[in-house]
Amino acid sequence: MLLSLFYCLSPAFAEEYTFNISETEKKPYHIGGNLEFKPILFGLDKNTSLYKLKFYNRDEGSAIEEYDAKLQLEGSLEKGIAKFSVKTNTDYKKSYLGEDQQTTVYEGFLSIKPSSSLSIDIGKKTLRWGTGYAWNPVAFIDRPKDPDDPELSLEGFIVASADYIKSFQGPLKTVSFTPVLIPVYNHVNNTFGAIDKLNFAGKLYFLFYDTDIDLVVLPGGSKTTRYGVDFSRNITTNFEIHGEFAFINDYKKKFIDSNGTNFEKEYDAKNYLIGIRYLTEKDATYILEYYRNGAGFTSGEMRDYFGFINKGYDSYVSTGSNALLKKASTVTEGNYGKLNSMRDYLYLRVSQKEPFDILYFTPSVTLMANLNDKSFSFSPELLYTGITNLELRLKVAFIAGERLSEYGEKQNDYRAELRARYYF
Repeated sequence: MLLSLFYCLSPAFAEEYTFNISETEKKPYHIGGNLEFKPILFGLDKNTSLYKLKFYNRDEGSAIEEYDAKLQLEGSLEKGIAKFSVKTNTDYKKSYLGEDQQTTVYEGFLSIKPSSSLSIDIGKKTLRWGTGYAWNPVAFIDRPKDPDDPELSLEGFIVASADYIKSFQGPLKTVSFTPVLIPVYNHVNNTFGAIDKLNFAGKLYFLFYDTDIDLVVLPGGSKTTRYGVDFSRNITTNFEIHGEFAFINDYKKKFIDSNGTNFEKEYDAKNYLIGIRYLTEKDATYILEYYRNGAGFTSGEMRDYFGFINKGYDSYVSTGSNALLKKASTVTEGNYGKLNSMRDYLYLRVSQKEPFDILYFTPSVTLMANLNDKSFSFSPELLYTGITNLELRLKVAFIAGERLSEYGEKQNDYRAELRARYYF
């Protein structure tokens, strides 16, 4: 009786658990990406210098809206020892300035791996050097992160690079060497620095006594010579410490006084970062970093810059001439307008995974403080991932500071955004 029952059930049993080995084989290609929609509301502060610089000849009211959309596509094709990878980014923005759309190739490179210890890459690539979370002082050949959203994808540069890895027994477990060539010409990497240069950079990596160490160099060319070192080590399984130090030779800083006189100062700048990452038993993550930007502006230099903008605005109101404001806009671009353009910053992020057993829900808060002028931004955030392939994030940033401070002179005093990102 039992034998007959077994034979009756066995076809259904076999059909339910059929194993197809082709389903587990690695495919030679990959296609994916994400689509994002992000409406933003900015609460404007009409008394700040950056509001006056941007809106001196228009009245946008107490708040402005912006609608952003982004499509990121990525794919790869692999055959033998060769693999081609590509990532594109299309941005759409609708704001008070109108509509704008731009498509950029973030990465597109050919990787050849003739052996397990050697790989060669040629094309547009993001190298992602450094161990810091919000900042990377040693990322000499990467575009700077946005500390407000440091996990965003970045556009790379056209490079030729190689990775050679060697493993050992003993305290020194791994050594790798990464040489990089960066051509800079009129239509190739022309935002990297001085054109008509072929730049060389290199990174030497060690895994020594369970500590990751990188030695980095960019020996002149389109930029002045710079050296760097970084490290990362897990003190315990849930506590990590990391740091970076960069030396920039003959850095040239351009600044302006409150009367509009231009100055240039050349010196050796030292940038460094120290940070920790700690995960508690209850799945709370703490990230704390201190960043010293030796190439940044002092509090006095920033006050002079803001003072010049205010002087230009007063001149516009009294005479109708915007000449001084145009000059202020010129020194802002790529200079005072850089992210975290002053000297000393503190970054703290605390996130809690699934508090009170609320599945797929992660609240967090982020504090970014300018230690020189005591201004700061504070950003609570709610993240929900309970719908397959969909990520929903609500984030509000509150900005505060005294007059003539970095955050106190921002054009808005709060920002609220809702991000919906679908992965495919």
